[in-house]
Amino acid sequence: MTTSTRLLFCTCPDAASADQLAETLVREHLAACVTQIPGAQSIYFWQGQIQRDAEVLLLIKTMEDRYPALEARIQALHPYEVPEILAVPILQGLPAYLQWVEQQCT
Repeated sequence: MTTSTRLLFCTCPDAASADQLAETLVREHLAACVTQIPGAQSIYFWQGQIQRDAEVLLLIKTMEDRYPALEARIQALHPYEVPEILAVPILQGLPAYLQWVEQQCT
């Protein structure tokens, strides 16, 4: 079973920005649910140097047709110059949960 449900990954620099972003996305029905995972450690190359940062990882559950608006909203609110926004399709899941995600994103 293939669905149009998407899982987005987005990192934030701190709990306050993660919470604001998560609440806004849910309130505006761009996401059904946002799970915040504190304590992520990212190591990446940026502006010619290796960076190490503690971050909060957001797992954003949404629908494929909501992606363009969700991406635009994250870019508008996110403190990073280039925020991590990665979407992956959900190939399978509990049908009742997938239906709930769809209902919340309309």
